[in-house]
Amino acid sequence: MLIDIDQRKTFFYTSNKKIDPQRPSILFIHGAANDHSVWNTHTRYFSSHGWNAISVDLPGHNNTTGPVISNIQESAQWILKCLDQLDIANAILVGHSMGSLIALESASLQPHRITKLVLIGTCYPMPVSPQLLELAKSQPEQAYELINHYSFSDRAKLGTSQIPGLSMLGSSMQLMQRSAPGVLHADFAACNSYDNGVNAADQVSCPTLFLLGAEDKMTPVSGAETLITNVRSNHVTILPRTGHALMIEQPNAVLDCLVEFVSELN
Repeated sequence: MLIDIDQRKTFFYTSNKKIDPQRPSILFIHGAANDHSVWNTHTRYFSSHGWNAISVDLPGHNNTTGPVISNIQESAQWILKCLDQLDIANAILVGHSMGSLIALESASLQPHRITKLVLIGTCYPMPVSPQLLELAKSQPEQAYELINHYSFSDRAKLGTSQIPGLSMLGSSMQLMQRSAPGVLHADFAACNSYDNGVNAADQVSCPTLFLLGAEDKMTPVSGAETLITNVRSNHVTILPRTGHALMIEQPNAVLDCLVEFVSELN
């Protein structure tokens, strides 16, 4: 589904279902140099169980036209405009990595509107080394290779996948290679410069799930402590033997955690 938002043709994946304002809504936000497809398993499940399940391509990513937004606060405002255009009054937000910062900031801007929040593979601050920033700008292919290496657990690198026939590292590499020039650098710059995490966490009033990978080298579990401490209502789940690419490594476990969390009454 394509909708004009801020003069951008914006793509939403909805499992070919129309948005019904009377249904509960859950919106998925991808990470750097990714797109809506990382959420296919999860979107399809919720869509088939009575939800408006929506995964969006952020500006400049895959099917959504640019320019890229290289600022977490502006991306959060853009996400809220998406909810406006879709006529969604209240929603659960789920974000991975960079998307987790966008989801956090969105929930802080309109806390009355976000009923639950899920931060996957998150940390704060989310620094990117000057060397990797420069590599993302000048030699993105090499940056993709480094990211791919550090995004997966040792178990995943042996080729074990819950989806028969899927090459986890191969599909992740192809996903990043679909990115337009400059997208990875802009995304990394947004993560690196974001400095409102503590204030945003203080403003979040809804139950928040932190879903983390025990072997995450990109956003280590310890890096989430600041946000966990400052969010009022937190639930923490750490998936063992899992790296940063949680939705690819453990799609079923991630889905189980999401279903359990959104079903809780608190």
